[in-house]
Amino acid sequence: MIYDFELTTGKGEKLSLSEYKGKVILVVNTATGCGFTPQYAPIEQLYKDYHDKGLEILDIPCNQFGGQAPGTDDEIHEFCTMHFNTTFPQMKKADVNGENELPLYTYLKSEIGFEGFEEHELKPVLVKMFSEADPEWDKKPDIKWNFTKFVIDREGNVVARFEPTADMKTVEECIKALL
Repeated sequence: MIYDFELTTGKGEKLSLSEYKGKVILVVNTATGCGFTPQYAPIEQLYKDYHDKGLEILDIPCNQFGGQAPGTDDEIHEFCTMHFNTTFPQMKKADVNGENELPLYTYLKSEIGFEGFEEHELKPVLVKMFSEADPEWDKKPDIKWNFTKFVIDREGNVVARFEPTADMKTVEECIKALL
């Protein structure tokens, strides 16, 4: 269950996800230098609009995709607050795939694997890049790129996975339905 996991905040403090029991949680791996980085703005808007209704956001910076989150935790936090006025909690930078991946991500991917990219201007670029690297890429549950989102309901169940190509309005509709 999601509440069994612990994360480290960007300030180095331990955070038990059991503190979020009864909340809807959006978990997102982020990067500061990515084509999807502008998604910080609608994610912050979700936080402003729905935090008081029970939404929590867990931002987990990750440098595994094109080295697009190269800064320190403090530098990443400064970038996000300066450019996107983010106020939601930011975790310590971490891996979401591979031998050093956060146990939380091992769990999330086991609950909902990759089901394909939605239509988006960057979809052809991503598909080409992954296809050239691994012909079986689309059959693996791995996180494919920055800004993959998981939605957890108030009971701690992983109910949705949205690839970075998903329309943020679709993410919002999912969250609203759970609040």
